[in-house]
Amino acid sequence: MPGWEIIGDDERQAVNEVFDNGAVLFRQAFAGLRNNMYKVKDFEAAFAQFTQARYAHAVTSGTAALKVALKAMRVGPGDEVVTQSHTFVATVEAILECGATPVIADVDWTLNMDPEDLERKLTPRTKVILPVHMLGVACRMDEILAIARSHGVQVLEDTAQACGGTYHGRHLGTLGNAGTFSFDHGKFLTTGEGGMVITDEEPLYLRERSYADHGHEDNPAFPRGEDTRSFPGFNYRMMELQGAIGLVQLRKLPASIEQHRANKAALRAALEERVGRRLRFREVPDSAGDTGDALVFFLDTPAQAKRVARQLQRNGIGFKNLPDALNWHYAGTWDHMLAGMPWLRGRSLEECLQQSGQILRRAIALPIFYRMDEGRIAAIAREVDAALRESAETPSQAVCERAGG
Repeated sequence: MPGWEIIGDDERQAVNEVFDNGAVLFRQAFAGLRNNMYKVKDFEAAFAQFTQARYAHAVTSGTAALKVALKAMRVGPGDEVVTQSHTFVATVEAILECGATPVIADVDWTLNMDPEDLERKLTPRTKVILPVHMLGVACRMDEILAIARSHGVQVLEDTAQACGGTYHGRHLGTLGNAGTFSFDHGKFLTTGEGGMVITDEEPLYLRERSYADHGHEDNPAFPRGEDTRSFPGFNYRMMELQGAIGLVQLRKLPASIEQHRANKAALRAALEERVGRRLRFREVPDSAGDTGDALVFFLDTPAQAKRVARQLQRNGIGFKNLPDALNWHYAGTWDHMLAGMPWLRGRSLEECLQQSGQILRRAIALPIFYRMDEGRIAAIAREVDAALRESAETPSQAVCERAGG
């Protein structure tokens, strides 16, 4: 799960190195003080190489990355951006920050964007499709990209929860026009706060870089105080301490993902041995590219899922956003942001997102940690088995439809 599990002396030494070389915490300028040390630029270069993207630009958060990318895609008032009902509030907040209208598509049993509903939600005003790779698992990108191409619409991948994940061998975030990442304290790669935007398109990258730095074009022909500008911006610059930590965390990421995948497979095997065919697991479009962030299963009804979740919580088993933080990750509850949207046509959000509500309210997501020994995995499986047995509905009523996860 989070990168904080593997923070150690390497990160501490990387931070100290910045202080030992001029203590320049700003990502640019002050060349005479910093001994040619540019940690954020090095982090960007390393991240681009890791994901096999042409360009990467670091920013202050995953939310900022979304806004920077949308602004670079020239999203503004009058435009619509179609995203999905299962995501963190930041995805919709970024769309609203650009003055655009967020349009919400249902999710399917992948817990990610339903391509069929996506196509129904497109209009002539759609500027960007924004799929979100939730809980470490890729969206159905083949279908989503085909729809985008047929309508001439840009694609921005929100990869906040799937850094290091792949889809048919390609890194998530590199399939669309651009991809965004979050490095907050709960992510596989953490810099405390922070984010990244990647793209293969140079004009898009240049606008991203400019917008995140007050419009500075970083023109090598001019000193920073006389820099050229043609695109308005804001300040979303990452600082050098974050870049230093990010470089270390990036080196640790492949081994971390490998361990998470192994732990997820072990937990699923333990559940299947104890619970047999009584659970339906999440569909995973490409299991080889799953980061192993969480193991999700579904109960027959929302009521049964709630009872099982309560029992698990009483016995010390935690969750990964579902169901304990559902309201922060399900657009059907976001009246504070989405009430009055024209596509609602007088209906409630829950009415418009019935498919999503039924799926998400039946889901239980068990977090996968880097450090999970056999004893802990066995204990979780025992508690899930016991919770199913103690729920009001008998375990034999639960369903299993094996599908990819």
